[in-house]
Amino acid sequence: MSDLAPLESWCADLLANLQPAARRSLARQIAASVRTNQAKRIAAQLNPDGTPYEPRKTQTRQRAKKGRIRRAMFAKLRTSRLLKTAVTPDNAVIKFAGQVQRIAEVHHFGLRDKVNRRRGPEVQYPVRELLGVTDADTELVESLVLKHLAR
Repeated sequence: MSDLAPLESWCADLLANLQPAARRSLARQIAASVRTNQAKRIAAQLNPDGTPYEPRKTQTRQRAKKGRIRRAMFAKLRTSRLLKTAVTPDNAVIKFAGQVQRIAEVHHFGLRDKVNRRRGPEVQYPVRELLGVTDADTELVESLVLKHLAR
């Protein structure tokens, strides 16, 4: 939250004069744009600071099958079905939906969890920040606010 403090103080006075319906539509537009940027960053496997995610460990028992294509990490997590936006006149939230929230939390904070929920070893996952504010997101929000106020 502290990443957004300068942006919040800049926008507070400008948005105070808007009606709740106008603030809600602006918040919806901001949330959708930032969610798209977050999904692209997750697809590129980058942390908010621009560093790449720590790669997966190589599997010793898994043999490479002919014609097999490996999937990127978090392919389903970044879909609009699981990466949701919630909007009110006062705020916009981007979050993971349902049970996926637990999986995202384990990877985001680098917690310990079982590989398979029923049985399997417990593993310490590396930190891979899924959601976070980047400089591009801050600039995007500033430009969207200015465009909305210019209308």
